[in-house]
Amino acid sequence: MNQNHFDKIKNGNGFIAALDQSGGSTPKALAAYGVPEDSYSGEDEMFDLVHEMRTRIITSPAFNSDKILGAILFEQTMDREIEGQYTADYLASKGVVPFLKVDKGLADKENAVQLMKPIPDLDETLRRANERNIFGTKMRSVVHEPNEKAIKTVVDQQFDFGKQIIAAGLVPIIEPEVDINSQDKETCEAMLKNEILKQLDALTDDQNVMLKLTIPTKANMYKELIDHPRVVRVVALSGGYSRDEANEKLKENDGLIASFSRALASDLNANQSDEEFNEKLQQAVDTIYDASVNKK
Repeated sequence: MNQNHFDKIKNGNGFIAALDQSGGSTPKALAAYGVPEDSYSGEDEMFDLVHEMRTRIITSPAFNSDKILGAILFEQTMDREIEGQYTADYLASKGVVPFLKVDKGLADKENAVQLMKPIPDLDETLRRANERNIFGTKMRSVVHEPNEKAIKTVVDQQFDFGKQIIAAGLVPIIEPEVDINSQDKETCEAMLKNEILKQLDALTDDQNVMLKLTIPTKANMYKELIDHPRVVRVVALSGGYSRDEANEKLKENDGLIASFSRALASDLNANQSDEEFNEKLQQAVDTIYDASVNKK
C-alpha cells in the first residue's frame, strides 16, 4: 500500500471524483455529455468516446489535487493511457489517488435489495490493479426498502469481498447505496449502519475500509461510522440528487465528503469549447469541495 496515498485520503481536504461508469451506464453518461447513441456503433466506439470524455475531465486544469483527493476508474480506463501514461499513473502525477471499480454490476432486485453479481475473477483484477498502481477499489450494492435480513446479506457480501481486497494490499470502498426514492429511507439507513458497525467491530487492527453511502435523511446519522478506527474515510454518493441539492445535504454532515459522478459532470458537454468546459468543471469542483469541507 502507498502510505502517502493512505495519508492523503484519510486526512486530506477535498473529495473523490467518481469516473467509473461501466458498460450499462456508459450510454447514459455519453448522452448527458451530448453524445447520443446514434452517433457511434458498437461497444468499442462507445468506450473510445467515454475515454475521451474522461481524459478531457482528468487533463483539465480544474481537475487537480488542490480540491480532488482521488478518482474512481472503470476497469477499461485503468488499462488505457492518458498522455502516454496509464491512467492511474497520470492521476498520481497530478497528486490524485486512483481507485478502481471492481464489481460486475447489480443482481436483480430480491427482498427489496440488489446484491452484487458474482466477481469470479477478482483475484486477477486485484493483481492487475496492483500492477497499475491502484490504491483502492469500489463496489456497489443497493438497498431499496427496509428488510433487516436482506440488508445484512448486502453488508456481509460487501465485507466478504472487502477482506479479499484488503488481503491483496488495497483499500476497499464498500458502497451499499440506499435508494433516495425509498419509501422508508431513514429506517433503511439505521439498519444499514447497525450491520456495518458489526462488521467494522470484527475487523482486525490491520484491516481498514472506506465507506461510500447515500447522504442520510437524518444529519450526522453516520458520524459513528466516520469516527470508527477501522474506517479510513466515509464518502457520499449523489444518488440522483442534483448537485445543488446534494451539496446542501452534504454540508449538514460533519466529516462526510463527496464522491459524486453525475453531480460532478452534469454541466459538461462534448460541444463546449475548452474554455467553457474547464470553467463549468471548475464551478462543479469548487462547489463540491466547499460542501465537503465547509459544514453548517
